[in-house]
Amino acid sequence: INLFSLSPFIFYLDPLLVKAARGDPVSRPPAWMMRQAGRYMAVYRKLAEKHPSFRERSETTDLIVEISLQPWEAFRPDGVIIFSDILTPLPAFGVPFDIEEVRGPVIQSPIRSEDDLKALHPIDLEKLHFVGESLKILRQEVGGHAAVLGFVGAPWTIATYIVEGGTTRTYTTIKSMCHTAPNLLRTLLSHLTKAISEYIIYQVESGAHCIQIFDSWGGQLPPDMWEQWSKPYITEIVSVVRNKCPKTPLVLYINGNGGLLERMKGTGVDVIGLDWTVDMADARKRLGPRGHILNLGHGVLVGTPEEAVAHFFDVSKSLNYDGSSQNQSMEESKLLV
Repeated sequence: INLFSLSPFIFYLDPLLVKAARGDPVSRPPAWMMRQAGRYMAVYRKLAEKHPSFRERSETTDLIVEISLQPWEAFRPDGVIIFSDILTPLPAFGVPFDIEEVRGPVIQSPIRSEDDLKALHPIDLEKLHFVGESLKILRQEVGGHAAVLGFVGAPWTIATYIVEGGTTRTYTTIKSMCHTAPNLLRTLLSHLTKAISEYIIYQVESGAHCIQIFDSWGGQLPPDMWEQWSKPYITEIVSVVRNKCPKTPLVLYINGNGGLLERMKGTGVDVIGLDWTVDMADARKRLGPRGHILNLGHGVLVGTPEEAVAHFFDVSKSLNYDGSSQNQSMEESKLLV
């Protein structure tokens, strides 16, 4: 009998990272790295030479699995994040895009008018089959030894690409839209909220233990504007996913989030990711001292020696919590920093 054909995910206890994300007692802080796979690894660079298209690498099941497992095989982190991109689901709801070598993501038909909204449609998850297939395989490959992480972009961050037509440094068009066409922007953000919610649920049902929400460009907004143009949509996503997948921890990460920590807490997520500008002691005072997942601000810089990454994980695995102090801190707060 092939037990996996019955249910592939019921034979393992929760991995360490999942326990920590839920706020359960753990023996040490779990560790993983955002952008864990990438050009700092020789095996990735070799594979990228053979498959130079990023979209091919991130939209082909075999390649997604191989790349996602490269850091797992090298370093045995506590989390294995799927190799993908926050823009991957765009074509599945009506926004085609390309990735150019120099310019990066390019959207030939940005959405800037009511007529442009007509291109949008409900998300077609069949067009994202490679994501679901990859998560299922990754879940089986790592077993119960690590958490499999999926991820999405937050509505505001995805909207910046769709409105601006690609990467930008100034965010002029979408910031102007907040004032000149607020109803248009709200309609776009609402559509993205529904699509992203369904995409998260699809990832969880395909095998993801945890989901990280990247509001990468949320930090480009002043706190009061983030409260208006990003927070409500993230909060709605959290509510929808909670209803469907109540045991799946959700992580929220924002670049430049030092002025947003308390507001991030109000979204209802389980875990708040700190960027490199936030002092952890200050964050604990503001959010509470409960728990810790060891990570890096925004991934591994190109040129980082692989030996340094290995040392990072070796040191992380040597850490041990003192039982009494850990139990005391567990009682003091309900939020994981």
